[in-house]
Amino acid sequence: MIGKISASMMCSDLVHLKDTIKVFEEERIDYLHIDVMDGEFVPNFGLGVDYIRGLRELTNIPLDLHLMVLNPEYKLQWLGIQNTDIVSIHYESTYQVQRALDWLKPFGCKCFLAINPATPVYVLEEVLDYIDGINLLMVNPGFAGQSIVPSTIKKAEKLNSFLNSQNKNDITVEVDGNITTHNAHLLKGFGASIFVAGSSSVFSGEVTDLRKNIRNLKQAISE
Repeated sequence: MIGKISASMMCSDLVHLKDTIKVFEEERIDYLHIDVMDGEFVPNFGLGVDYIRGLRELTNIPLDLHLMVLNPEYKLQWLGIQNTDIVSIHYESTYQVQRALDWLKPFGCKCFLAINPATPVYVLEEVLDYIDGINLLMVNPGFAGQSIVPSTIKKAEKLNSFLNSQNKNDITVEVDGNITTHNAHLLKGFGASIFVAGSSSVFSGEVTDLRKNIRNLKQAISE
């Protein structure tokens, strides 16, 4: 399976946003990853409704909405979700995970469930029939620039084995957090197919480095 890049817009330079989007379109970036943070589920505030609306006016690149908010099922209607989007809600963010996924389905988007580094793989078992993908957090959510939690590499391998055992190879695995070219190549071997690219890869250096960085990451996830 050819790997896809989801560029983490939390790491982008807003001053050069139009130039960045132009490069992304020319280099055929697959998704724009939007970290929506409420200051409660994670200790930070992230990209909000107005940012999402403005970004949609700049480009037709599909959005990959990562909802790091408490009780996301009550906030879905704020986001203008489109059927080309990926939307990840966190297992840890609601007591009613299955209900939240049910409420997400009518938007026609891809429904992903995100899990934090310390959340065990087995929690996914009862919701596999409700999801299109899993967003495997390789760092604790909330801030860019963190180092990978070492145990998450083994966890990615465990997740791959778990999905195989459940005959759920059609479920997409997205990896998010410190996705260097090295880590991306390693994780692709464990079944990951969407790679959230932030300050460790695509956004490393200056805006002028974007094109080179994208091509390097594409090479790492295509081998």
